[in-house]
Amino acid sequence: MTAKRTLIVGLGNPLMTDDAVGILVARELHARLKSPDVELREASVAGIELMELLVGYDRAIIIDAVQTDGGKPGDWYRLDGPREISDLPQSSHRFGIFEGLELGRRLDLDMPEEIRIYAVEAPDPFTFGEGLSPALAAALPGIVEGIYRELVG
Repeated sequence: MTAKRTLIVGLGNPLMTDDAVGILVARELHARLKSPDVELREASVAGIELMELLVGYDRAIIIDAVQTDGGKPGDWYRLDGPREISDLPQSSHRFGIFEGLELGRRLDLDMPEEIRIYAVEAPDPFTFGEGLSPALAAALPGIVEGIYRELVG
């Protein structure tokens, strides 16, 4: 049996405080999964550009920052379809993710069979600066652990 080629994509901008959380979580997951079949990419893209990153992989794990009403720093959500992602406000990368994936399938590109999208509650993804806010930085280990446990079952 051939191992599945997996791509972990951390979406975000490391110069926009909490918007970097997708990248940081992706780096930690990649380090914990420790497999030659798992690759890491960091990007600030959506739609067609994101679709192009995924071509040729069997599985994709995408992590991004999001803000929701009543969300707490470090809450995270698994999104499985366009309706769920459209219900989450203020993620700078969420627009076009599902549209890009659907386009890839319609173009008969070699798209992943399994795609998991995780959105992490980020209190301040719009301020210029390096480093996460203190609340999100404190929550980072728990976020990584929770998503890791879900991925490995």
